[in-house]
Amino acid sequence: MTEDNINRVFEEVIKEIKPEKQEFKQVDETIRKINVLLKKNNIKAECIAGGSYAKGTILKNDFDIDLFVRFDYAYKDKDISGLLGKAIKPLGPELVHGSRDYYQLRVDGLLFEIVPVLRISDYKKAVNVTDMSPLHVDYVKKHMIKKPWLGDEIRLAKQFCKAARVYGAESYIRGFSGHVLDLLIIYYGGFKNLLMQASVWGSRVIIDPEAHLSNPLEQLNKSKVLSPIIIVDPIQPDRNAAAAVSREKFELFKQKAKEFLEEPSKEFFEVKRISVEVLKNKAKNDWLIILRAKPLRGKEDVIGAKVMKCFEHIERHLRRNEFCILECGWEFDPEESLLYYIIRKEKLSDKIIIKGPPIRVRKNARMFRSKHKEVFEKKGRLYAKEKRKYNTPKELLKDLIKEEYIKQRVRKMSFLNCS
Repeated sequence: MTEDNINRVFEEVIKEIKPEKQEFKQVDETIRKINVLLKKNNIKAECIAGGSYAKGTILKNDFDIDLFVRFDYAYKDKDISGLLGKAIKPLGPELVHGSRDYYQLRVDGLLFEIVPVLRISDYKKAVNVTDMSPLHVDYVKKHMIKKPWLGDEIRLAKQFCKAARVYGAESYIRGFSGHVLDLLIIYYGGFKNLLMQASVWGSRVIIDPEAHLSNPLEQLNKSKVLSPIIIVDPIQPDRNAAAAVSREKFELFKQKAKEFLEEPSKEFFEVKRISVEVLKNKAKNDWLIILRAKPLRGKEDVIGAKVMKCFEHIERHLRRNEFCILECGWEFDPEESLLYYIIRKEKLSDKIIIKGPPIRVRKNARMFRSKHKEVFEKKGRLYAKEKRKYNTPKELLKDLIKEEYIKQRVRKMSFLNCS
């Protein structure tokens, strides 16, 4: 690892991912229009920019803009989503259901998410989790006033995590959210410092940026400290900001940090889509199955989770049928997601082994014996031999994609490649 190499890579990446200001001139105009409509409807609320746009950490190719409409606290018992919807109806927004309904609006290639929140200064007054969002923005901006260069450091962290496929707190990703990366960069004082620390993280990391709690593991809700990384939210100290991070994504981030520090390269910041040709080269003479899945319509978090369930369902059945999976993965896209499985090409036995219940569970053991002719015992458990139904993964998948389990979770699934 050399300091010069790392700094050179960072400089090159920043030039590619930092946007020009004029790319988002539509934001101010959209905010102005919403505020005019709020005033016209005598609503005591103000539309402001939010998210990475407001923080000054947005990426060049990010065209999603968060806008918060902050209602006076006097509206706490009212339907602020409904009031907002009526006011901005002339703009033609689309309603999105959530813990509190919000709206989407497309303007010149930008996707605005217009979120109604209550104006609060104390997290204890929040009626909905979204009420906290402007306070998170303010926290980051406060630190960036002192250290303006942190904006580019956060950009580097986001791009690195996107390329490593560990970015996003959605249930089908369970990675590092933008908010978590903001906090990590502020806490460690930069992206390089974050990588150096992550490369030596143990099995669990506990961070309390504002030293709110004396013992986070004991003081936070037990359900919120199951993740391998615990970050006491500086604005809401009863919350683990990193509760969504899975062990898999945590370990992958650590590994990528080590690899980058050992051999710095721009490749660590390049988001690579699934390539049929690359997968074919990987599979060589083994079986390669690539499936196209058209997700349902709806919130990305929900429909993405359903595609993930399909991926796991297929993987489970391949293993149950004794197919050896060498590599598998999937990539979410709201229009067409891809799922792939590289499977060792080998001749399988004529019979398949089916795992049964423990012998001590007598009722289940009797039922298992009655269903199968060729039953045997091994280490206190029953197994059965049955004639193999599927000799190739293609035969199995042809049946699987017709099942109700798949049909209920995606609009359509078909083969893109089967060799």
